[in-house]
Amino acid sequence: MTAALAHVPRQIPNPEATPGLADARLLPDDAFLRDWDAIILGDDVKERLVRQAAAAVRIRSEVAFTDVPLHGVVLLSGPPGVGKTTLARGLADRVARSIRLAGRPPWAFLEVDPHALASSALGKSQKSVHQLFNVVIAEQAEMGPTVVLLDEVETLFTDRSQLSMDANPIDVHRAVDAGLVALDALARRHPDLLLLATTNYAEALDPALASRADLLVQVPLPDLAARRVILGHTLAALAAAFPASPELTSPRTLQAAAEASDELDGRKLRKAVAEACAYDPMAGGHPGRLTVEALLATLRGVQR
Repeated sequence: MTAALAHVPRQIPNPEATPGLADARLLPDDAFLRDWDAIILGDDVKERLVRQAAAAVRIRSEVAFTDVPLHGVVLLSGPPGVGKTTLARGLADRVARSIRLAGRPPWAFLEVDPHALASSALGKSQKSVHQLFNVVIAEQAEMGPTVVLLDEVETLFTDRSQLSMDANPIDVHRAVDAGLVALDALARRHPDLLLLATTNYAEALDPALASRADLLVQVPLPDLAARRVILGHTLAALAAAFPASPELTSPRTLQAAAEASDELDGRKLRKAVAEACAYDPMAGGHPGRLTVEALLATLRGVQR
């Protein structure tokens, strides 16, 4: 692509008119930046993800695929509710802010809805996968740097060895094969294409897809320190809209709340804070009347 073309406004597909596409936008995007900040992970995990993406783009731009077979695939695995999808969206934004490619248009973001690609009609799933990867994604990658989010990727790349006869195994086999072939072709042709995949069930994922991941990151349940930060962030956001007792965000309260919420994921933690607002009948469901006692009682009562 010439420098002149790089200044032409980049066109992105309309998700409503594109089967299998849940979202499409240009990056960076401030909404995704907030997603990045909302995810609390330790051990430099987030920055390592950014470095991996940068390394993949730089290496693939200069080194032949046969010498260093990088696919530009990052796989995020972990239980539901830990923030894998939010983390992936935030990572896409950080990549766009961190990796500026001279003479290239802005980064584009595409989010795939794998459930929309599945079909009971023989051969239709394979055709849908081929159309999405080899036409929609390939066209965007041809235009400029692109990040693709494959959420719940096990839906699309199901482990073929575990298929039952009820699942139309021939069609699923063909769809998985089509996806894998497309990933290989995209990796060879487009060094500034990154694919961020998430899975709740790594054991259900086809090994051939897992082997194509350049980096596999386990996203765990939040530990004590992470729960304290998540609760503090959630309570502060609530207090900004509904002024409440400052005791709710005191170090003592946050520590007690974090200890009471062991084994809860980030989503359940945030929902529990909202649920606590309705705990006390005397508060009448008003968030500004939330008490420490109601918060702790609610957290202890959340189903693990």
